[in-house]
Amino acid sequence: MEEHRHITFFTATILEWKHLLKPDKYKDIVLNSLRFLVREKRVKVYGFVLMPNHVHLLWKMEEPHRRQDVQRDFLKFTGQQMKFDLAKNHPEVLERFRVEAQDRQYQFWERNPLSISCYSVAVTEQKLAYIHQNPLQEKWKLAELPEDYYYSSARFYLENKDDFGFLTHYLEYRAAVWVVGENTNNGGIHNERKTPSYDTSYPCWCYHQQAQQRLNLQSPNSPKTKRASKLRLEALFLKSGQNQT
Repeated sequence: MEEHRHITFFTATILEWKHLLKPDKYKDIVLNSLRFLVREKRVKVYGFVLMPNHVHLLWKMEEPHRRQDVQRDFLKFTGQQMKFDLAKNHPEVLERFRVEAQDRQYQFWERNPLSISCYSVAVTEQKLAYIHQNPLQEKWKLAELPEDYYYSSARFYLENKDDFGFLTHYLEYRAAVWVVGENTNNGGIHNERKTPSYDTSYPCWCYHQQAQQRLNLQSPNSPKTKRASKLRLEALFLKSGQNQT
């Protein structure tokens, strides 16, 4: 299925854009949920940022898990955990999330979160730059540099520091693309998986190919290749637009 083949850019927003995620303890609930989903091999997470009223993720569903099921469980669990804490410690805040709905008393996430498939490395890198730039925007001013904001994957990519234990480098995803569809003698399709390789149909293949040739690398997952991707992402951060959510 497509959701198992491509990284997805996912955005979930707190009800009515309220700043429920401003306290770190609620951002930690989201982190713990992501950590659980990765540990249970339901998703791989390639990037994220947790903002006061929304989250952006770059993730991919792991077979056989379906995107709609994972998204539902992720939002349901985090919402429940925040409700438990609000009921115990901040009941007056909890009342701001009371809704008149047949299926619930309280609602914490807006319905119909955004999911966009990233069909190329270029799109994946653009989304990484987009989410890492979020905390720096004029309306937020949460950090001076992307890597200074703790609740994002910027430091993982720009400083090679893994503070969370559940992130996968997006280059490792690209390196694991399987080459299939080899023609057989009888004119059919031979679907046996071959050696992992970059999918050369992707627009940014030329960038990775040139970087590998220039550095004379043996592995696309080596530190030098990842350093090249870091420099590219830094350039993308500088080019990122100002119309961030």
